[in-house]
Amino acid sequence: MDGPPENDLCSICHSNFNIPCQANCSHWFCGGCILQVWEHGAALHPCKCPLCRREITLLVPSEASSRQSHMVNTAEILRSIERYNRQYGERSNGVMQRVQDLPFLLRRLLRDIRDPQRTLPVVIRARVYLAMVVSAIYVLSPVDIIPEGLLGVIGLLDDLIIVLICVLHVASLYRAVLLSRHGGS
Repeated sequence: MDGPPENDLCSICHSNFNIPCQANCSHWFCGGCILQVWEHGAALHPCKCPLCRREITLLVPSEASSRQSHMVNTAEILRSIERYNRQYGERSNGVMQRVQDLPFLLRRLLRDIRDPQRTLPVVIRARVYLAMVVSAIYVLSPVDIIPEGLLGVIGLLDDLIIVLICVLHVASLYRAVLLSRHGGS
């Protein structure tokens, strides 16, 4: 889904979306509305989502918004979103922030991989596939750090850790792609 759900309204202005942007918490807002929340709060810190109170470290405008960048107001808001992403997009508050961002990043990554119109860099695409293949080989192979046969369910822990590490790696790769697209880098 590249835009907000149909028949949905911005939770800030309660109107139809104008320059819809998705935050890393997966909520949609008007670009101008979420920037006003940020500007009227502590402008030295990323704003918090008005719905879930998570820190917003990445704003991704919809493709339709990016195509309207020739309009003056739209171009100005998109530049402000790029500035916001440059300022806070690299910020990572540890593993918990990365785990919380996983659903958002993985949904968008899967959509980008399946869509032939998307321009996902070949190097990133190859690294994603390599991480998935390596983790699958490890999980399916009989060689384990903690053998399942001896420890039962606890033996699955190393498999889960390897999968989590690979998923976090893939998500951070895709976050870098989103930052390069929407952060002006």
